[in-house]
Amino acid sequence: MKAASIQHKELIEDIGMGIEERAGLSPLASRIYALLTMTSYDGLTFDEIKESIEASKSSISVNIKVLLQLRYIEYYTKPGDRKRYFKVSKYFQIKFLEIYMDALEKQITLVDKINNYNKEFQKEKFVNEESLGLITRDYLTKMRDLVAVTIAKIAEFKTTE
Repeated sequence: MKAASIQHKELIEDIGMGIEERAGLSPLASRIYALLTMTSYDGLTFDEIKESIEASKSSISVNIKVLLQLRYIEYYTKPGDRKRYFKVSKYFQIKFLEIYMDALEKQITLVDKINNYNKEFQKEKFVNEESLGLITRDYLTKMRDLVAVTIAKIAEFKTTE
């Protein structure tokens, strides 16, 4: 096996693991998504995905359906060709950023609850750790705001096409 091919497979695994963790997808769906991320704009056929991923037809089919439903991937057909070509959706980053934004919102809410609880019921702890709670909230708020700006930039780019 060529070094580039080995490196390509390793990169697909690394990307897949990151997507699995970040998006909560199954390992196989994450690997399919990673494979399509590393593929040209032309995409891949079902058989090409099966050959590269080395999983059963039914498992690949189920996971492709999930990715299609989530709109992480899309497909198209070529005139005179019955095959479907799968590729990453054009603006998939927005979906991932929205998931991340939701997680940040939940963390901010949780930090606020902890800070409020400590302020009311554990005054000494609140006084001693107030700065830590505020630093954590400030960090999360800045991250949320940065994600919101990034989503807006991608959405703006999307409308200028």
